[in-house]
Amino acid sequence: MKLLFKNIKQLIQVREKEISFVSGKEMRILPTIDNAFLLVEYGFIVDFGKMEDCPNIPNAKIIDATGRLLLPSWCDSHTHLVYAGTRENEFVDRIKGLSYEDIANRGGGILNSAKKLQETSEDDLYIQSKSRLDAVVKLGTGAIEIKSGYGLTLEAELKMLRVIKRLKQNYNLPIKATFLGAHALPLEFKNNKEGYLKLIVDEMLPKVAKEQLAEFIDVFCEIGYFSVADTELILEAGKNYGLVPKIHVNQFNAVGGVQVGVKHNAISVDHLEEMRNEDIQSLKNTRTMPVALPGCSYFLGIPYTPARQMIDAGLPLALATDYNPGSAPSGNMNFVVSSACVKMKMTPEEAINAATINGAYAMGVEQEVGSITKGKLANLILTKPVNSYNYLPYNFGDSNIETVYLKGNPIV
Repeated sequence: MKLLFKNIKQLIQVREKEISFVSGKEMRILPTIDNAFLLVEYGFIVDFGKMEDCPNIPNAKIIDATGRLLLPSWCDSHTHLVYAGTRENEFVDRIKGLSYEDIANRGGGILNSAKKLQETSEDDLYIQSKSRLDAVVKLGTGAIEIKSGYGLTLEAELKMLRVIKRLKQNYNLPIKATFLGAHALPLEFKNNKEGYLKLIVDEMLPKVAKEQLAEFIDVFCEIGYFSVADTELILEAGKNYGLVPKIHVNQFNAVGGVQVGVKHNAISVDHLEEMRNEDIQSLKNTRTMPVALPGCSYFLGIPYTPARQMIDAGLPLALATDYNPGSAPSGNMNFVVSSACVKMKMTPEEAINAATINGAYAMGVEQEVGSITKGKLANLILTKPVNSYNYLPYNFGDSNIETVYLKGNPIV
């Protein structure tokens, strides 16, 4: 099927040549075409340009985009979308003064989610997760990464990853799976971290690899969770099975995890609410993408990733939701983009770059999505009539999306 968008007020994130990501001052450049057309054939972008050069395409379905913006869909490179149940009681506990760490020490947090997930069937978990994925797609997400990590047993971790695999098979967008067995210590291993590490390395990883259930391996590198040495051990083991490293790092404390990520060629290091100058310097001139999660900072009331300092130092930056039941119970990338502008002082151009092309790179799908480039998937957001792309983060409380397209098909 051929789909021709005409009279587009502004076609956004146009990249004539494929790029991996943008960094530093380049993040302020958001290439656009005013009064544009875009042609889609069989789910792919095949042509675009000024309306004066718009071809006559027989039998094409015409979309009149007068007054509207067209941009690539959001690329959410860090989520925990597959989980069982919610944790609103902990939300109230935090309002009453308990910290995230306090709640975790009382058996809440990740261990609470793990208990619920272990008791949930694979089919029920799939149904819950499918509903969340449907919701975020309608909010403009056209590529997504999903982690395990709420299982913490061999059976439950595999259950999570199998659910992600089912989502991959049933949905028309790039979905990447990350094995995060090292998310927290299960209660039964509270005083035996070495035993749990051995379980991950000797039992979980071989089965994950045998069933081809993940592309990435991740670790929560943080005081009270997994040390730098633990992280190195797990990343090395994952690499032996072809899994590309990612790391949760510098959320509450800077302990050297960024440097471990760079050492092991991690595709991304995520959170980064606490950044030292040496962490920023370590990331310079590398292929490791820093990823900020402003929804988590907003919900937990912790510092925001110092985006201005990082971008001004020449680094790239991606934005993601961290969608999970405990610290970021929202998969709304529109809110993330707005929060980045309001709270992290990113310009709209920087935020849109971070949520599209850089987000795509942070999960290894930059050759498929993330920009308006010939040959990429037509995963697109058509806005309602708006003045400019600056309006999107400015008008944070409303939905400015008219239609989301996946491979050129409208999502109803």
